[in-house]
Amino acid sequence: MEPGSWRDRVRRKPGLATAYRVAVFFAGLLFVLLGLALTVLPGPLTIPPILIGLWVWSTEFEWARRFFVAFRRKARDTWAHARQHPVSSAAVTIGGLAAAGAVFWAVGHYDLVDRALAAVRG
Repeated sequence: MEPGSWRDRVRRKPGLATAYRVAVFFAGLLFVLLGLALTVLPGPLTIPPILIGLWVWSTEFEWARRFFVAFRRKARDTWAHARQHPVSSAAVTIGGLAAAGAVFWAVGHYDLVDRALAAVRG
């Protein structure tokens, strides 16, 4: 970090530095949770938001910086594999999206959430 830079001025003020770290943590958490929420869909859809969240965290936290480097390497390998095998990657992604769509349709059409809640309540 360069002396006199914006981040250097933020870190010199204890209250502002803490608020900045909290904001960075929650911004990164938002992206990581978005990526985790996308795990119900197949394919590499979870990778970009998680990478963004880790990148945001890595700007402020050393543990995230180390994790981000390893995760970024794995993401690049996965993307390279998908580019080498476009037909199978597309088939898995499209098939997974169709399966997820069918599940969402069935849950709504057959009122499965209401039935499960009724079964739990007894």
